[in-house]
Amino acid sequence: MTTATVTSKGQITIPQSVRQRLGIDAGHRIEFVEVSDGEFSIKPLIEDVSSLKGLLKKPVKAVSIEDMRAAIRRRGAGK
Repeated sequence: MTTATVTSKGQITIPQSVRQRLGIDAGHRIEFVEVSDGEFSIKPLIEDVSSLKGLLKKPVKAVSIEDMRAAIRRRGAGK
């Protein structure tokens, strides 16, 4: 059984063996999922970039480089 200690700030260090099994590293986020009263499961919030495919629709009309530059200039000018 692997254990961790809660600090006075409510923080824990996840043991290396658990991090390796979950595939998490520094900067990754985890989710605590309540599976029953007082019992939680830890789920890594790691998604492959391919899961984003199809999230955004293709624009009806392509934007030209000139339009992009104009938009950047307007944004930079605070308009």
